[in-house]
Amino acid sequence: MSAKLSKVRNIGIAAHIDAGKTTTTERILYCTGKTHRMGEVDNGTAVADFEEQEQRRGITIYSAAVTCPWKGFHINLIDTPGHVDFTAEVERSLRVLDGMVAVFDAKEGVEAQSETVWRQANKYRVPRICFFNKMDKVGADFEHSFRSLIEDLYANPVAVQIPIGAEGSFEGVVDLLSMKALRFPAEHLGAKLQVDDIPESLRDEADRWRAHLVEQVVETSDELTERFVADQPITGDELKRALRAATIANTLQPVLCGSSLRCIGVQPLLDAVCDYLPSPLEAPPVVGEPVDKGGAGHPSRRKKEITLRPDPSEPLAALVFKIIADKPVDLFFIRVYSGTLVAGRKVLDANTQKKEAVTRLFRVFAKRREQLDRAVAGDIVAAIGPKDVLTGHTLCDSRQRILLETIRFPKTVIVQSIEPKSAKDRQKLTDALHAMSRQDPTFKPKIDSETGQTLIQGMGELHLEVLVERLVKDMNVEVHVGKPQASYRETVGAPAEAEGRFIREIGGRSHFAVVRIRVEPVPLDATGQTERVECAVPPGTVRPEYVQAVQTGVRGAATVGPVIGYPLIHWKVTLLDMQQHDTDSSDIAFENAGRIAFERAMAAASPVLLEPIMRIEVTTPDEYFGVINGDLNARRAVITGTDVRGRGRVIDAEAPLAEMFGYVTHLRSLSQGRASVSMEPLRYAPVPDSVARRMMGLS
Repeated sequence: MSAKLSKVRNIGIAAHIDAGKTTTTERILYCTGKTHRMGEVDNGTAVADFEEQEQRRGITIYSAAVTCPWKGFHINLIDTPGHVDFTAEVERSLRVLDGMVAVFDAKEGVEAQSETVWRQANKYRVPRICFFNKMDKVGADFEHSFRSLIEDLYANPVAVQIPIGAEGSFEGVVDLLSMKALRFPAEHLGAKLQVDDIPESLRDEADRWRAHLVEQVVETSDELTERFVADQPITGDELKRALRAATIANTLQPVLCGSSLRCIGVQPLLDAVCDYLPSPLEAPPVVGEPVDKGGAGHPSRRKKEITLRPDPSEPLAALVFKIIADKPVDLFFIRVYSGTLVAGRKVLDANTQKKEAVTRLFRVFAKRREQLDRAVAGDIVAAIGPKDVLTGHTLCDSRQRILLETIRFPKTVIVQSIEPKSAKDRQKLTDALHAMSRQDPTFKPKIDSETGQTLIQGMGELHLEVLVERLVKDMNVEVHVGKPQASYRETVGAPAEAEGRFIREIGGRSHFAVVRIRVEPVPLDATGQTERVECAVPPGTVRPEYVQAVQTGVRGAATVGPVIGYPLIHWKVTLLDMQQHDTDSSDIAFENAGRIAFERAMAAASPVLLEPIMRIEVTTPDEYFGVINGDLNARRAVITGTDVRGRGRVIDAEAPLAEMFGYVTHLRSLSQGRASVSMEPLRYAPVPDSVARRMMGLS
């Protein structure tokens, strides 16, 4: 089985929007024989973009899984969206993949969303290779794009190819390991390549890049360093083995180039996936925490870890990373890390401690499915049958209850009201919103407690627009939608302490609980768990379940802030003192005491209103630079940098989301349709006093 697993590659393709990810996926499917004609994004025939909205809009919205063979290898490939509104699709894909192909536009180099997916890959320690696409595009510049990897991503790229020509004269690549020219005759549609000697005009440049390659690779191997210093020859195969080890260790990132549209460089890219990216056997070890029968949140849960082996004979451990709310049943995408998942058997959901049935298993090829009897360690498959499983849940064997690290998604930044057009559709709307929230963890419906309105929250205008359209067209629910609004938050301005007392009689029974807490701010740029409750009460003072009850009360109170009522973020609560009664104390009493203490502490903690700040990158012809700059300043934007890129200018800025609604349309009118913008959530920041006073009705 190990020999078979060594030939498996679980990879994703990720990049900025319009860099050519889906076109690259289509050419990979064509070159590997999985399709017999090339799908095109622009005319809606791409295999990976099979949803109607994707075909009409010409963008990837949902990650699509495909499988293909290549020279004895089995490649599981996930094509991910490039638009920042759908970044959750990239997040959950990278969580379960062993390697990534980062695609870049050879003219633009590193762009805004390129940085986001690179950070996501860093977070999950995913080895990656880089592919400079569109080398035939006007303005394509290999050296500029290569430098941008170092300057903008702080990467350690190593070129294994350089282009032969550029723009209209681009015709192939030089392989720096074999020192041969690879050309792709147009009559074969790129399916066959022609190996030639390096053109004499490129010999000096190829030698220069080859010298850089050797120097970078030998630095990662003590053996090769000694031979290099001794001036002993190093073969291409030896360099390849060392480069593979360095790539898997995330020390180096091999760089290739081509034109996916013309199918130039796609076959060498497939070779590089097999040569440099890891198999499930070589991926970083996956660890999980054992869970006792009390469940994942039980106080007696042990804190040691279990390292999983990708072995079918081991106990099952698998992660659910995506759910599609399908008819008549949901489809669950699963990465199996250890053991064997068998169709028709029950498994344990470690998060809920419930047994779940896996009735059928499938190998997925975009919208097509091939039924399987079983899935083994290293596989990525889809299943139907589970009822209460959610994204990020662990499926395991009841003999070894284990919890894998879940998937953490960014917070929503935009909110809209939504109501059914007729009262009879209200329950239908509720059911549809619930189904959509199961599928998309960054989509959150809720009921406003004051107005009774139904609100939907998401990552951006396009995100909510796509979901509302799906609600109407796919789920047949006619709705009225309000204007989008920024999703504000509140936070702690200064440390404060308060006591909460819950001493009263309810229904003939006495309740007693006294809690003293300190609340303090967590820096807005902090990462990790930024809303937390810590206990400084000496062990044995109160029963452990009362501590948990206080935590529940505090977290419940933190959903409504004292300024306007927005949820609180970036806070830390410390339990300083707790008093219990021998007979009258209860979970309910301590939960209420914790809530009262938190509300009183927050009232004294100089609470601050926060607004979402967006990171913005505008690319524009030079003649519109001034008017666009001025417009951004009028929107409370802070210009953080400007740069020259090819024949245009790039403006980097940070601006409040509340000022950026409708900006894409406005930018088109400012630039006669020639400027473009990308936006992504950056952080929360305090709202200026004048704006805060206006929101509170004080001015």
